[in-house]
Amino acid sequence: MVRRSFLFILSLIFPVFLFAQGHTTVSTAAPRLIVGLVIEDMHPDYIERYWNKFGEDGFKRLYSRGFICANHHVNNLVQRPTVGMATLFTGTTPSHHGIVNDNWIDRLKNKETDCIFDSYFTTVGSDSKLGERSAARLLTPTLGDRLKLVTNGRARVFSIAMNDYAAVFSAGHSADGAYWLDDSTGNMISSSYYMEKFPTWAYDFNQFKLADKYLSEPWKTLNEPITYNESVENASLHETGFLGKYHNFPYDLLKIKKESGGTYTLLKSTPFANTLLKDFALQLIPKEQLGYDFIPDLLTLVFSSMDKECGNFGPLSIEMEDTYLRLDKEIAELLKYIENGYGTENVLFFLTSTSSVSYHPDYLKEKFRLNTGIFDPESSVALLKSFLNIKFGEGNWIEKFSNQQLYLNHELVAKKKINLREMQAETASFLNQFEGIAYAKAAFEIESDNFLGGPLAAFQNNFHIKRSGDVLIRYEEGWLPKEKYKSIDYTDNDQVPLVWYGAGIKKGTTLKKTDATDVVPTICALLGIVPPNSATGSVIEEVLPK
Repeated sequence: MVRRSFLFILSLIFPVFLFAQGHTTVSTAAPRLIVGLVIEDMHPDYIERYWNKFGEDGFKRLYSRGFICANHHVNNLVQRPTVGMATLFTGTTPSHHGIVNDNWIDRLKNKETDCIFDSYFTTVGSDSKLGERSAARLLTPTLGDRLKLVTNGRARVFSIAMNDYAAVFSAGHSADGAYWLDDSTGNMISSSYYMEKFPTWAYDFNQFKLADKYLSEPWKTLNEPITYNESVENASLHETGFLGKYHNFPYDLLKIKKESGGTYTLLKSTPFANTLLKDFALQLIPKEQLGYDFIPDLLTLVFSSMDKECGNFGPLSIEMEDTYLRLDKEIAELLKYIENGYGTENVLFFLTSTSSVSYHPDYLKEKFRLNTGIFDPESSVALLKSFLNIKFGEGNWIEKFSNQQLYLNHELVAKKKINLREMQAETASFLNQFEGIAYAKAAFEIESDNFLGGPLAAFQNNFHIKRSGDVLIRYEEGWLPKEKYKSIDYTDNDQVPLVWYGAGIKKGTTLKKTDATDVVPTICALLGIVPPNSATGSVIEEVLPK
């Protein structure tokens, strides 16, 4: 493994605090630093599964000393990391914050719109275009925005992630910095949306070329391969591996990088992406003087190697186990650095995820005889097109189908003077006949009905009148959509972990059902401030100090 001796000496020195006096509306007992540890595609089972192999100072420290919300969910219909990240940090649903998918059809402009791409802004820290991003399409304020508002801009807000959307939505609109990996250079970059000039310390960090260092050595298992008995061997039947052909340790990362076109996207599929994020955080904290006064600051780290690992190898793979064992060490190092520098009582940590994972249908069927299967969206849409042609006449009626949302061609519908609601209803009714689809709901139904609780509540949570499709679908539990020539990143599991640790947090567990929208109101309650007006979640009262 790459030795870290080349990291800045300053990153290993505990911060020297300059406790400036300041008056804000924040409680005087509030922590000086809030640290969000967000792990994408994390199934709650992972903690118990790998527990005996974790060290004492990483996951075990958080779960043994913190407060656990053991029945925590992200109740969105579309379980995409983009949608979940926006939900987590705004404290409300896509129906309010507007991020209904990775992209959608903008009916006013009659074109497809990406959730964060924004050509008005430029890349900071690189000459590429991968920094042309903003939070402009996020319609509600985030936790960081709220902190900025109540402290008159004095709170410091930063996010670090491998992926642009994760950095942008966790940072919000008014953050001091949001950083992510430039796949073309291996450098950490940002957008002019957040800063005019790239910080000198971040430029110096990039000069170490850590992405190159981490990809220059093979990925070997952290422990002896024979000890990875928490993984399922036959799960490899469903693993695509690197480039569809590399499935076994050790992995020659330099070779795979060259064969994959030479970009640094490969890094995101290794545990060393998490190492790079941790390295960057150890530089950012002292250089940006987070937590150096009595005004609470916010730092979010989004670990996403697991997102890529699940796509390449599956949630039961040895690669996934090795990634979590390594992540445990990265979290332990972060906790040690922050707690020793600030004191546990001055820092609030929360660990959660914005998306979970599902086990492969074949594995569930063969191992546990569950009623699961594979759904083919391409074939289903082809049949739907034929049906609509017969019912309404020849035409290109379907404009887009992606991630459980189907968009009809409104321009053609209007031109042919067809009742849009009738076509929505016929489309939903037709799709409801397919095995593997639990519900298909027309947009006008979602608008007019009130689905309080139950399986249909997620439809309203995810529906935005200006951005959502004409028909939204939900697959049967255990079913996986899979196209012939394109992999689909999908999960039907909305359960994710949530654990609190640090300032004022007492050890405990609740089995009460909690939701991702509850995190922002709970943090605000711990800080003694009112949450954003748009937040729809509830305070998890069990977390609050008695």
